[in-house]
Amino acid sequence: MKTSNLIKLGQHHQEGMVKLTGGTFLIGTEDSDANKGDQEGPIRVVNVESFYIDPTLVTNQQFLEFIKDTNYLTDAERYGWSFVFYNLLSVETAKSVTQRPADTPWWRVVEGADWAHPEGPDSSIQDRLNHPAVHISWNDAIAYCTWSGKRLLTEAEWEYAARGGLVQKRYPWGDELTPNGKHLCNIWQGDFPIENTQDDGYNSTCPVDAFPSNDFGIFSMVRNTWEWCDNFFDHSTDTSITQEHQPRAIRGGSYLCHESYCNRYRVTARSYNTPDSSSGNMGFRCARNT
Repeated sequence: MKTSNLIKLGQHHQEGMVKLTGGTFLIGTEDSDANKGDQEGPIRVVNVESFYIDPTLVTNQQFLEFIKDTNYLTDAERYGWSFVFYNLLSVETAKSVTQRPADTPWWRVVEGADWAHPEGPDSSIQDRLNHPAVHISWNDAIAYCTWSGKRLLTEAEWEYAARGGLVQKRYPWGDELTPNGKHLCNIWQGDFPIENTQDDGYNSTCPVDAFPSNDFGIFSMVRNTWEWCDNFFDHSTDTSITQEHQPRAIRGGSYLCHESYCNRYRVTARSYNTPDSSSGNMGFRCARNT
C-alpha cells in the first residue's frame, strides 16, 4: 500500500476554532434571482446542534503541514492535472495547454497544477501561505479532516455560520453587496471572463482573513474559494447507500463569481462537484462536534 494514501490521525484540537451555540434558523431563499435547479428553496426552519467551526478556510500553510505529516497524495496529483482559470497562467504554461471544457472555455486543463502549484508547474504557494489551499477535492478535504480530528460542515451548519445571526439577509453582513462602496468579499468585478478590474484588490485568491469577519467572528463565508460540505447536492439522494461518485454540495462561491453568470456569493447559494474533482477555486474549512 502506498504511504502517500495513508492518513495518520493527528491531535484532536479545537484551538482557534469558534464555538457556535446551536438553535433554529430560517434556511434557504425564495428570491427571484436564486439559481434555477440549485434547490435553494423553499425557506424552511432548520435546527442545528452546537458545533465548533474554523474561523477561516484551511490555508496553504495548514495543508502543507498535513502533507508533511502524512505524505498524502491529492486527487489532482494522482490524476496529473487540474483546472486553472486561463488568465492566471504564465505565458509558458499557457502555450502547453491543449484542452479546455466546451461549456466553460475560461478553464484550462493544466498538467502539474495542484495545491502546491496552483497555476501549474512554474507556480508556487511560497508567497501565499495564508491563502486558502486550492485544487482540493472532497476526498482530499475528508483526508485532511481525518488527520486533524475534525470534519466537514453540513450545509445547514454552513449557512447557520455564514448568516452570523442575521435573519434572511443576502450576505453575511446584510443585503447590500458593497455597503457605502466598500468591498467585503473577493469576487469578480468587470466583464467576466475578459477583464477583472480587481476593485476588491485581488485577481485570484486572497488571504483567508483579508476581509472583516461576520458577527460570529468567521471570515470569508462567501467568495475567495468554494467550500466543500458533507452533504450530497441532491436533497433526494439516498444517503443510506454509499455513492462515492454522487455530486457533493459546495457553498460560498469564489473569486470567479460575477452577477452576469454566477451570483453564488449569497449565503443561500449552492452548487456541486463530484468528490474527486478539483480546480483553482475549490477549498474547504473544518468543523468539530462539541
